[in-house]
Amino acid sequence: MSDKPLTPIEIGLTAAIVAIEDNEPLILIASSGDGDRLAGLPFGPFEAVSHRTFEIGLRAWVEQQAGLRLGYVEQLYTFGDRGRHTEPGDTDVHVASIGYLALTRAADNAARLPGATFEPWYRFFPWEDWREVRPEMIERDILPELTNWAAQAEEPGTTRALGRKDRVRLYFGTEGAHWDEERVLDRYELLYEAGLVEEARRDGRPAALARKKVPRLGVSMRFDHRRILATAIARLRAKLKYRPVVFELLPPEFTLTELQRTVEAISGRHLHKQNFRRLVENGALVEPTGVMSTQTGGRPAALFRFRREVLQERPAPGLRVRGRR
Repeated sequence: MSDKPLTPIEIGLTAAIVAIEDNEPLILIASSGDGDRLAGLPFGPFEAVSHRTFEIGLRAWVEQQAGLRLGYVEQLYTFGDRGRHTEPGDTDVHVASIGYLALTRAADNAARLPGATFEPWYRFFPWEDWREVRPEMIERDILPELTNWAAQAEEPGTTRALGRKDRVRLYFGTEGAHWDEERVLDRYELLYEAGLVEEARRDGRPAALARKKVPRLGVSMRFDHRRILATAIARLRAKLKYRPVVFELLPPEFTLTELQRTVEAISGRHLHKQNFRRLVENGALVEPTGVMSTQTGGRPAALFRFRREVLQERPAPGLRVRGRR
């Protein structure tokens, strides 16, 4: 057995808290309190004495840092890469963070504490928003750099099933490949590996250090919070298709247009109106309230609510939507 002292490990809890407002997907950003100006998700250490479970600890930290009581919460993944909370050469405590996805309604956010703000998640992932058009930055800023990087030899010891060129093609939908909106994390990891995001330079990735300048591809976040956010977005986009989680983000009563705009905001895709409404109708996910809304800015629109009986009727009641592009 080696006499080398072991590096202590601390368990952290990090929350990606999503809300929808004015047809935009928002993520809660909380001040770290240590002067770090980088955007970050609410996080804090798991305290085994005062926190009986990880989730209880997470809820306590979010309420303390943001003044927000969480509703829907699910665990994402454990993030423990070396260097995520330390500088090269540090021997301090290593933090392994358990990431969570949480959903809340915009109307429930009035009591936020100072320093806690909801910001559009497409500020951090602008290449993921295809609601209007394919983002210009993909062709202008991302693909030329990825193509040059993919043409280089793989790093020694690489054992990936797919090579660089294949991953660029599959993850970014080039050469006739389909753009899969669920591959948010795969795309971010590819940009990180290629040294095209600021976090890669900060973490000392060789590909980033070899560049004279790292392109500004979205807003960077502290530690590996952008990786955690990418995981949360990917999970939510996938879950739309087999669980009725979208209704956790909507008010109890809503119009079909509001439902469609919310699904589009999350998926980053534009949806055909009639096809979407046919999908909702066939899925029996909603039922009319018998009331009309006059706040649509045009003709009154029927209000609907989530039909909870669907949870007992079939195992995967979601919205299996596909974008028009």
